[in-house]
Amino acid sequence: MNILIHPSYFPSISHFVAMAKADVVTFEMDDNFQKQTNRNRMFIYSPNGIQLLNIPIKHTKIAHQKTKEVQLETAFDWQKQHFKSLEAAYRSSPFFEYFEDTIHPIFEKKHKFLMDLNLETMELVSKCLKFEFDYNETTEYFFDINDKQDLRTLINGKKDVTQLERYTQVFGNKHGFINNLSILDLLFNEGRYALDYLKQQQL
Repeated sequence: MNILIHPSYFPSISHFVAMAKADVVTFEMDDNFQKQTNRNRMFIYSPNGIQLLNIPIKHTKIAHQKTKEVQLETAFDWQKQHFKSLEAAYRSSPFFEYFEDTIHPIFEKKHKFLMDLNLETMELVSKCLKFEFDYNETTEYFFDINDKQDLRTLINGKKDVTQLERYTQVFGNKHGFINNLSILDLLFNEGRYALDYLKQQQL
């Protein structure tokens, strides 16, 4: 199975479910940037429940800017804030300390483009999962796709209705199970069992 999917910032679990089931992954590189999508945000499970971590981007007067041309706003220390939020959410999880040294450097690296950051977060998580996958990149945009399973809608969390099996979450006793968060939630809670979990889920 060949799938078409967006690179995103520490993607939702459903993204990695799709990738774990695919023979070949193709990344959409030629779409126009859309606000209020997971292109530049992720959701985690904080002590107070679901929390949005949003990456600030540089605003432009270009009406239809391609995602691969979107630059990160460096006037805010969002990276430090995001990592502190991850610490607050997952420091007591079973595997946070195991992966911390691998994950932390990306929050100190200064990326210029959102796409480069997104691709690196996905590569980083794949390394932690010990999950190797083949991928291609698009060279132009097509609205309709016939030769691949089009899963580009997964980038829009509101349209992603994937229902996942429950797993233990740090604050689950307080707020209950929260479905389909960032892949980091699964990684920090399930560790080496995360890849098996992904392969068992259905989209």
